[in-house]
Amino acid sequence: MFKRILVANRGEIALRILRACRELGVETVAIFSEADRGAAYLELADEAICVGPAKAADSYLKIDRVISAAEIGNVQAIHPGYGFLAENAHFADVCRSCNIEFIGPSHLAMSLVGDKNAARRLAAESKVPTVPGSEGLVGSEAQAVSLAHELGFPVLIKAAAGGGGRGMRVALNDLALKSALQQAQAEAEAAFGNADIYLEKYVEHPRHVEVQVLADLDGNVVHLWERDCTMQRRHQKLIEESPAPHLDRKTRSAMCEAAVRLVKAVNYTNAGTVEFIVDPRGHFYFIELNARIQVEHPVTEMITGIDLIKAQIRVAAGEPLPFKQEDIRQDGAAIECRINAEDPGKNFRPSPGVIERMIIPGGLGVRFDSHVHAGYAVSPYYDSMIAKLIVHQPTRREAIDCMKRALAELRIEGVKTTVPLHQKILDHPAFSEGGVDTTFIERTWPS
Repeated sequence: MFKRILVANRGEIALRILRACRELGVETVAIFSEADRGAAYLELADEAICVGPAKAADSYLKIDRVISAAEIGNVQAIHPGYGFLAENAHFADVCRSCNIEFIGPSHLAMSLVGDKNAARRLAAESKVPTVPGSEGLVGSEAQAVSLAHELGFPVLIKAAAGGGGRGMRVALNDLALKSALQQAQAEAEAAFGNADIYLEKYVEHPRHVEVQVLADLDGNVVHLWERDCTMQRRHQKLIEESPAPHLDRKTRSAMCEAAVRLVKAVNYTNAGTVEFIVDPRGHFYFIELNARIQVEHPVTEMITGIDLIKAQIRVAAGEPLPFKQEDIRQDGAAIECRINAEDPGKNFRPSPGVIERMIIPGGLGVRFDSHVHAGYAVSPYYDSMIAKLIVHQPTRREAIDCMKRALAELRIEGVKTTVPLHQKILDHPAFSEGGVDTTFIERTWPS
């Protein structure tokens, strides 16, 4: 086991990793920007090192400063969390070239799955269903129009290096396609430094279901069942749950087995998530493989009883997985609500400011993952998620009722949050019946 680990992240996920390390008896070094100086969670680390000013580009995303902090802190490994440098293959390569273990997959595996078009091709070779689309990158407007007519409108334009919905556009006809192509390429270039795009048939009214996987250095791969992440707004997840509603046993098994096949084909190690969409007829299609721990990992932890952060660290240290596939049960139902400092009534405008009062819900089966507290200043420089509220109960109905109670109990004053929206969603009959799709928010509350 490592003696000392650097946590190359901030906020809720940094705190989550610090806690796991403390329980494993591993010392920690935390990094922070000037905006996060004095944050309470930093006190849990054995050492904290400033890596730059508030802007992420000048601090958390600065590879040379993160590596310098790791060398000053004398660590054996770096845990990247999610976001920032978590899926940066170059960073993973730099870590290992400096004799610092990167707690994640190899840079070769990351490079392979990081290119969405290459990942689609590999999925098809592994007999994992993929959405009909271009066989490679789309090089011209004429090629895109021709392919769209082959596939049939609507079509989806996707950035090869994309993520989080950036560089993604839906086109309903030729004119919309030409305009959307330019927009998607410009957005992809700005966000990822790569304007490459490809086309897929747009699957209407899909559900979004993903499979959590773990793979060790000895070639052992397991899945930890699925999470339903259908409740989204503009491709940003709001609520996640497991088991996925309306997913029959046969489809669930086939999807999980497909995820394991793909992970083995990539020679992938550590934690990862294979994402799928499921059409109204129950057919599933591969979207992408996320080479990191996910925001919604607590949902899986609650239904399996497996600590995914500890598992990541142990695998990176060379330990084999301590369980086999048949040992991993899907116990009960879990739901997670992402609590963002945003105003849903004003187009989800970010709401930075000082949290004046905070009451955290509790009770049997309630978990609250957050780094914020009364008096905490929510920064305008970073992602607006300030907490995750997770519940675990024997059935989905009981989990929904528990979440409603916990949301009513939660108090965060001084900033606007998405709590009122979560309450409206959980009260909606379509959610209760599990009959939503990824466009539910836009269709139900278009304003």
